[in-house]
Formats: sequence, C-alpha cells, structure tokens
Amino acid sequence: MKKISTEALDAGYGRKIVVGDVNLEVQPGEILALMGPNGAGKSTLLKTITSQLQKLGGVVMLDGRDLSGMDEQFRAREMALVSTERPRPEWMTCREMVSTGRYPYTGRLGILSQEDRKKTEEALKMVQAEAIGDADFNEISDGQRQRIMLARALCQEPEILVLDEPTSFLDVQFKLDILGTLRRISKEKGIAVILSLHELEFIPAVADRVLCIPEEGDTRMGTPEEMLTGTVLEELFHLPAGAGVDMAEGIRTYAEALQKWMR
Repeated sequence: MKKISTEALDAGYGRKIVVGDVNLEVQPGEILALMGPNGAGKSTLLKTITSQLQKLGGVVMLDGRDLSGMDEQFRAREMALVSTERPRPEWMTCREMVSTGRYPYTGRLGILSQEDRKKTEEALKMVQAEAIGDADFNEISDGQRQRIMLARALCQEPEILVLDEPTSFLDVQFKLDILGTLRRISKEKGIAVILSLHELEFIPAVADRVLCIPEEGDTRMGTPEEMLTGTVLEELFHLPAGAGVDMAEGIRTYAEALQKWMR
C-alpha cells in the first residue's frame, strides 16, 4: 500500500496560481477531505494531483517518488479519479462501463481477459451494484451512476483514489451510501483517498483529516475536530462573528447522527 504526498505544490491555469504551496500527505487507508468556498481551487488541486492539469510548481509524490517521472500507464494503474464530469456513452451497460477501468491493464486492443472480468464483478460487488450490472448506464439514477463510476475507479485497483464532489446532486440516502462505501473500502483495501466535499456535516463522519483551502492565503491541514471550529469556519467562509460557533455545533450534532447510519 502506498501514500500520496505533495511538497510546495502550486496548482492553476496557464501561469495563474489558483492554490499554492500545498503540502499534504495521505497514508494508506486514510481519507483526506478538501474544504473551502466555491472557486478556492479544490477541483483545480485535485486535477493537478492526478496530472489532469500540469502543475505550476512543487511536486506530487507516490511513496516518495516524483509522480511526473512515471509513465502514463503506470499512473493510471496507481491512481484513479472520479470527477464531476459524467461520460454519456451511446449505449453501454453498467458492467461494461465498470470494465473500462481495466484498460490500463488490457493493452492497446482493450480485450478483457478472464481476470479482468473477474475484477469487474468484484468492483460491482464492492459498491453493491450487481443488480444493475446489465442496465443501460444512461438509464439509471444519478445515485446509481455515481456508484458505477466509483466501481470503475475501484476496478483499476488503485493505490490512490481521488474524488471531486462525489455526493453533489444526490439525495441524502445516496450520500450516505457513497460515503459509507468509500470509508469501508478505504480501510479494508488500504487505499489512500482524497475527496472534496461541499457538505461540511459529512466531513467528521468520513474523513480522517481535512485540508482547508481559502480563497486567499495559506492552506492548513488538521483533524476534523481541529478544522471544524467556529474560528476556522468564520475565516474560511467569511462568516459573521459568532456564526461559525453555531455552525460548528450543528455540524458536530449532525455528524454524530450520520455516523450511526453509515456503520
């Protein structure tokens, strides 16, 4: 099992740094949640970590090795990304969509071996989606689609799993299912997970550590208890004085209830 880390990482577009000097480390079996206002650079940072965007400075390391020095196929085997963008294939079953996660292993022709098919079925089972394996990917619900995209990522057998807003636009039931599944698989498989979340109340229930990304200024990282305080919330989201304390208390109360249902 491997860890992911960054040193003085600068992420952005062109020559403009959106979020800079990011230093983080995620151990196997650990979940790091990114927290910050819209436009602060959470998605930009995730795309840079996964090499979807070219870094503007610093380094991303996999077990201490510079990720940029690794070939694309190797990176695809080591790291999987679940983004907010959803593929819209002309016609593909959920099982076929999940099996595309095996492409880093199949070679140029993309022919699935018996082992690849076995891994596909295992991934469907991990996210409890066996019942919709033969369904048209375009005809299932948003929650089921997100589950299939997670299965596709797991089918890659990654050491690192990166998710950009995995619970956006989902009902509470599906949010609980997705985050509970993520937490369970991360611990069982020893996968290091980095994800961004808008729903602050879910962070204490799922994350081991939190990286705060402000619109301006330095990032900071700590446990959910350290980062979800009135002072931090007021500074991060520009809340009125005193509002952060009430919000932090509400988050703690809600998170305690969520943890009971995510077990």
